Amino acid sequence: MSPAPAIHPTAIVDTSARIGDGVGIGAYTVVGGEVEIGAGTRIGAHCTLEGPTRIGRDNRIHGHVAIGGDAQDKKFAGERAELVIGDRNVIREFCTINRGTGHGGGCTRVGDDNWLLAYVHIAHDCQVGNGCVFSNNATLAGHVEVGDQVILGGFAGVHQFCRIGAHAFIGMGAFVNGDVPPFVLVAQEGYSRPRGVNVEGLKRRGFDADRIAAIRRAYKALYVSGAKLEEARLQLQALAGESDDVRALLAFLDAGDRPLLR
Repeated sequence: MSPAPAIHPTAIVDTSARIGDGVGIGAYTVVGGEVEIGAGTRIGAHCTLEGPTRIGRDNRIHGHVAIGGDAQDKKFAGERAELVIGDRNVIREFCTINRGTGHGGGCTRVGDDNWLLAYVHIAHDCQVGNGCVFSNNATLAGHVEVGDQVILGGFAGVHQFCRIGAHAFIGMGAFVNGDVPPFVLVAQEGYSRPRGVNVEGLKRRGFDADRIAAIRRAYKALYVSGAKLEEARLQLQALAGESDDVRALLAFLDAGDRPLLR
């Protein structure tokens, strides 16, 4: 028999909320209408969950978190928009995650197995992949796309509509106002600039020496050679035959709307 939800008597749960088996809801937490919480998820005290929001299984949401609030966007006019959070995420104290907007696709998404540390903010219409770590006070403005296995250092900030490719590393206090390709490490210097390949992160994720060497060659073509962007693209195309990772890097460049951080 599945365990019953453990809801603290001071919590307020809307009658339209859907609460899965074994869900824990802490003291003084408010769960609004059209909120769905998957089995095994634990929610701490003094949280606010507004809908429409869907939260997956086995998440750990700590105290004073605000999830599913209206977009902080003057163009938001109360239209229906949602937030979708996957499974096994850790969301620490005072994080805020907003729902989407009608003009931005209508949905903010956070994938699986992410760690969002204290005071992280994820704005409307952001799309966050899987296995990311956002350190304390990291902030995404609206419409940001973040790939899998990305790390944001403490107090890092990302401008609206920017994209950060998979396995990138954004250093502490870095302010990002352009697209960051996959695998790249960004460090602070005013508006931040790429400083190399995220080699240590790639090693931890099982990238072997040949894969990393191919990524380094691509990085040199894009950032070290002094070539203009279109010339660098030609160099990357020449390297793409040897590496799926280089092809992924090229595909990232081709899909962007914001200028490349370079």
